[in-house]
Amino acid sequence: MTDEPRLVRGLGLLDSTMIVAGSMIGSGIFLVSADMARQVGSPGWLLVAWAITGLLTITAALSYGELATMMPKAGGQYIYLREALSPLWGFLYGWTFFAVIQAGTIAAVAIGFARYLGVLIPSVSESNYLVAPIHLGSMYAVSLSAVQLVALLVIIVLTWISTYGLRWGRLVQNLFTFAKIGALVALVLLGVTLGWQADAVAVNFSDLWTVRGTLQEVGPSITALAVPFGLFIAVCVAQTNSLFSADAWNMITFTAGEVKEPRRNVPLSLAFGTMLVIGLYLLANVAYLTTLPLETMQQIPSDLVASATAEVVFPGFGAVLMAIVILIATFGCNNGLILSGARAYYAMARDGLFFRTVGKLNRYSVPAWGLIYQGAWASVFVFPRTVKTAADGTLSYGNLYGDLLTYTMSAAIIFYILTILGVFVLRRRRPDIPRPYKAWGYPWVPALYIILAAIILIVLFIYQPAITWPGLIIILTGVPVFYYWQATARRDGIQLVNAMEE
Repeated sequence: MTDEPRLVRGLGLLDSTMIVAGSMIGSGIFLVSADMARQVGSPGWLLVAWAITGLLTITAALSYGELATMMPKAGGQYIYLREALSPLWGFLYGWTFFAVIQAGTIAAVAIGFARYLGVLIPSVSESNYLVAPIHLGSMYAVSLSAVQLVALLVIIVLTWISTYGLRWGRLVQNLFTFAKIGALVALVLLGVTLGWQADAVAVNFSDLWTVRGTLQEVGPSITALAVPFGLFIAVCVAQTNSLFSADAWNMITFTAGEVKEPRRNVPLSLAFGTMLVIGLYLLANVAYLTTLPLETMQQIPSDLVASATAEVVFPGFGAVLMAIVILIATFGCNNGLILSGARAYYAMARDGLFFRTVGKLNRYSVPAWGLIYQGAWASVFVFPRTVKTAADGTLSYGNLYGDLLTYTMSAAIIFYILTILGVFVLRRRRPDIPRPYKAWGYPWVPALYIILAAIILIVLFIYQPAITWPGLIIILTGVPVFYYWQATARRDGIQLVNAMEE
């Protein structure tokens, strides 16, 4: 009888850092600043909103490092919540992660890749249908356009690559992450040199704080003009954009079972990766503000703020160049998401809380069935469309995953708060466990994250109920599923393995 395959520790510090950075950098940084400009209404507050995102992301990463050194196992945040709070909380995270957060994000990034491919290949269009929209009532439909087909192919190809072992997934991740970091650096340098527009610099930086231009309501009849209260609400609401763009930094924790010297390299990669990306994101926004007046940013069609910046630098060619950059960014981002996400389901299955086959490794020592389930579910998200009817009867189509991801942004913040709370819980409950790395600035830095994130969460639940309460409902749907899986695991004699023991 042959031994069961085991996870291979094949990721070094560089590889791990590239997973952190590469999973963070998708299409968001190239788009969301336009929407944030409409929410906060001034250059200074736009930069403050991004700085808050940076503070939250880096403090969270520094806190997660302690948990990662205590539990250097595959499964990441699922394991941390399971050990610090309870198996129920671990499962509810894993359930929400699989059901919406990860699958929806993979679908969204794949669609983003396909849309920008359409800039280079016009036939890859959302109006070029292989299967025209089939309406399911007045609000929803399913379809298959050329864009959706390309998105499906991206998901299938990257999933297939990852089933052939860590080596290939790591190679793709490193290659594309280096490329998009280089592209972001080029965007920043060219934006503040060749793209420097004296009129934009004057209007933006000589008056950083005055709220102006086209503003978006951030609550019932509330805009950033209502200083200071409305502005405070606006900055909090804007975090749904910037935090989503900076999310997925925790992907490396799911692959901790495949990292060399995980007690050293996982916390270092979390720190290096998040600091690198947040620094680039802040500088990218400075580049936008040196090339475009804020009021122009607020009115850019389809929020293509990075493309507009590139057009200033390279008139007539900027849109094409930026499309190539975003193709690289989204392809590499999805590779990191697909590679890492399946490890969470692998850990859940080992506990008897997911399909049993997902808890087994293939001959290349990767959870192939976890990758297949994840890829199949993400592919399902590509087909459903939302339908909007204009006053003149014209129909427009959105993507259902967009609504679901908006709903689960608040859910993701809840789980981040609970996970960092786990640092405090385990300090008290298990002081005996070795901690090669301890959360920097404990207890103040982890507490700062919890306080700031809780304030944002409360504001979202009060002033953006339509996009927050559904996320809570999605979490709660996992409760009966947990008790079903738990009963099945007990019947089969499966017991949880202590993740804090080697």
